[in-house]
Amino acid sequence: MILVTRLNGAPFAVNADLIERVEVTPDTVLSLVDGRKYVVTESAQEVIDRIVAFRAAVLVMADQYQRVEPTPSPGRVLHLVPGDGPPEA
Repeated sequence: MILVTRLNGAPFAVNADLIERVEVTPDTVLSLVDGRKYVVTESAQEVIDRIVAFRAAVLVMADQYQRVEPTPSPGRVLHLVPGDGPPEA
């Protein structure tokens, strides 16, 4: 999610993955994949920069998560069982 501002000054978060287009008409208009449109005060470049920063943050968090060795809870340990596929019914 990225935070943007409506023309009336109200901030709101929008799912960056649902933005299909960022247009300048001269206001900045976000067009979502479901057809909704939002006019925001940020410039097109600011919106793009926020999307890039959001996606970079997701990658950094994923990398950090993989570097931490999880400690399994007692009684909740999963084990990989080798096999050729699902058991036959």
